[in-house]
Amino acid sequence: MPHSVTSPSVFGNVHLGYIVVETEKFADWRRFGRDAIGMHLDDLTSDAMRFRLDENECRFLLRRGPAEDVTALGWHLDDHTSFDRIVARVTGHGVPVTWGTEEEAALRGVERLLRFPGPNGLTQEIYTKAHTGPMPLHMHTTGFVTGDAGMGHVALTSKKPHQVRGYYDTVFDARLTDYIDETISGVKLKIRFLRVNERHHSVAVAAVQKLPVNPIRTRVQHLNIQVAELDDMTNSYLRVKELGFDMALGVGQHTNDRELSYYAMTPSGFEWEVGWNPITIDEDTWEPTTHQGISIWGHTPVGQTIIDKLAQFKLGARSVVRREDTVPALSGTGIQDD
Repeated sequence: MPHSVTSPSVFGNVHLGYIVVETEKFADWRRFGRDAIGMHLDDLTSDAMRFRLDENECRFLLRRGPAEDVTALGWHLDDHTSFDRIVARVTGHGVPVTWGTEEEAALRGVERLLRFPGPNGLTQEIYTKAHTGPMPLHMHTTGFVTGDAGMGHVALTSKKPHQVRGYYDTVFDARLTDYIDETISGVKLKIRFLRVNERHHSVAVAAVQKLPVNPIRTRVQHLNIQVAELDDMTNSYLRVKELGFDMALGVGQHTNDRELSYYAMTPSGFEWEVGWNPITIDEDTWEPTTHQGISIWGHTPVGQTIIDKLAQFKLGARSVVRREDTVPALSGTGIQDD
């Protein structure tokens, strides 16, 4: 059911603001985030560190713990009205919410922090204001693109893509941007790209067509940040290689958002995409389409062995019997796409 019937849309007032990662590999993450990717690093305590992309105090919060995974997505709401609408939607569907403590809000550098369950075990956190950090930033880059489009995107894999899409529609009024059909090692995938503002997508949802399998261990398959200049991307690519971090996919260009990018492997095992110059969406003219293949050129796998492929196959096979929580109360019933 369209939200306009019961609640005004929050589309355009929602922006991906920060990402929370749980890891024991702080030393490796310092080298990866600061020295390879080029972000500003703030060491807070022995159990917490942050990376910055811009004036915001926090874009990535790393907490010490065993998950080696993304655990939460933080969404910036432009105003208290949009915040309250989302809270009403979530609680109105019987899903519990939890207010963040002062300490939790301070770690994230935000005000009015609230969290609730999300698909794939990814906690969704919303807030209304981000604090700015001290200048200058110490980064190996000219800058990152954030602003009204948010800080980038996340991509996840799911056995229930319709429900995941329904969740982000119900909660954030996410709109379908387009699809990609891709075949990798004989396996057919469909990827749905969802936007909550002018950025081409803030969430991508990949699924194996007609098979209830999920070959990815982590909650997030990859996350993306956007650099300001082409040289920023190529220089970080060289630093990733020189510092000995694994490269998942070499430089290439996507078919749908036209972003030029590469994918590195993080110390925690999910992928990290550094991209440049994706298109933005004109809401007056855009129509969803289906693209064949994820890349116009490039994005070729780097260093993948038969052992890696077998391990991924085993993960996929085990996932058949593993329960996947899509938060059914918020997943909607009206979305049936191809």
